[in-house]
Amino acid sequence: MSFTELGLSDSVMRAVSEAGYEHPTPIQKQAIPQVLMGRDVLGCAQTGTGKTASFTLPMIDILGQGRAKARMPRSLILEPTRELAAQVEENFETYGKFTKLTTALLIGGVSFTEQFKKLDRGVDVLIATPGRLLDHVERGKVLMNDVNFLVIDEADRMLDMGFIPDVEKILSFITKKHQTLLFSATMPPEIRRLANRFLTEPKEITVAAPSSVADTVKQELVIVKHADKRAALRALIRVQDVKNALIFCNRKRDVGVLHRSLERHGFNAGALHGDMDQYQRMDTLDKFKSDDIRFLVCSDVAARGLDIPAVSHVINFDVPTHAEDYVHRIGRTGRAGLSGHAITLAAPEDGKYIAMIEKLAGKEIARVDIDEVAGAQLKEESGKGRGRGRGKGPDRRSEEKSAKSAEKPREKSAEKPVERRDEKKAERPAEKRPDKAEKQPHKDKDKDSRRGAKRGRDSIGDVPDYGDVPFGETDLVPAFLKRSGTL
Repeated sequence: MSFTELGLSDSVMRAVSEAGYEHPTPIQKQAIPQVLMGRDVLGCAQTGTGKTASFTLPMIDILGQGRAKARMPRSLILEPTRELAAQVEENFETYGKFTKLTTALLIGGVSFTEQFKKLDRGVDVLIATPGRLLDHVERGKVLMNDVNFLVIDEADRMLDMGFIPDVEKILSFITKKHQTLLFSATMPPEIRRLANRFLTEPKEITVAAPSSVADTVKQELVIVKHADKRAALRALIRVQDVKNALIFCNRKRDVGVLHRSLERHGFNAGALHGDMDQYQRMDTLDKFKSDDIRFLVCSDVAARGLDIPAVSHVINFDVPTHAEDYVHRIGRTGRAGLSGHAITLAAPEDGKYIAMIEKLAGKEIARVDIDEVAGAQLKEESGKGRGRGRGKGPDRRSEEKSAKSAEKPREKSAEKPVERRDEKKAERPAEKRPDKAEKQPHKDKDKDSRRGAKRGRDSIGDVPDYGDVPFGETDLVPAFLKRSGTL
């Protein structure tokens, strides 16, 4: 089947042809005709199957007629991350270049001023992350009264990031009857409930089993001690035929640590995580796409929906704690029919997470012996060492230390006779222990004096000692007490 059979307009078909696409993917083949018919769609497809084009192409046709009003977009696309939102905007620029549709991108990390200018001119397609869109709505810069086309993309990622309450709030602002498309790589119960609430008799499209892995990806698992992971990673990427690679860490701070480690060892590496400035994130991503950076150490911000062509390897430096994240990570390779390679470095204590991944995938991941794959290279990397005591392993140093400490007490015990506890107790004269009732007031008094000294004389809680002076007949009595006495 070709794109010409889907019912798209000539201008869209021209742009698709220039982009080099001839045949639609399964999700595009089923979704595009339903969208053109005006039906709500609930799409579930594994990552890398072309979900973005399945809604951008028919949207360009539908929005071809009409004109947007100031601050009132005609359509809205919600994305969980800035990178995904920017990628969708690129798709509209590619496929809609022979139309006059206007787009606006509302994401964090970018100045409000430029976004205000675009909204004031009126936009046909508004692409936004939930948080930044709510900021504009609360400022009165965006009105949802004219939205007649809504797309919720990567809904399961929205759920993982805690955006579902924001999405529900945004949907409450859309008062006009509209067409809704919801796309997700997985379909957990929470997403199913969201679809039942906001979609009207949707056409459900599932082109692959939820959370399945593409057959074009070769998966391998390397068991290695946690302390040896960096050396194992360097050994693997030196002996493997790695054109470029995404290296995933679970925590953002570990991204920076591993990035600096790779650079110190002479690797051309970059870093990408959610705490980076937006311009820096986009610049790093562009450099990786253009092969200026060979290895990109990243958090799960790069695991969803990013269309990076021809990634040869995905390496999980950390085993993801959620099995679905494993599917999304390795889905960055083996895209568009190309072959890919996914390697996971797992410590012995990661066994329960590997079991969950294999249960979700429905098959066992092939185990690879690191010594067989990169034995000589691994020994060279491990022998370099770090810090003090280079050349000596930590086990050897600890053994030497324990041996020395074991010798010392034996020498002392030979010189000093052992004194029995009963004899020592007998020599000590009997002392009368003070009664607790007598000792406690002194303790309290000392404690109060120390507390008062710490606070200072004029601090709250210090009460003057009036002695036997009658009430109201001394200057030590505060003024408010005198007044209450006269009353």
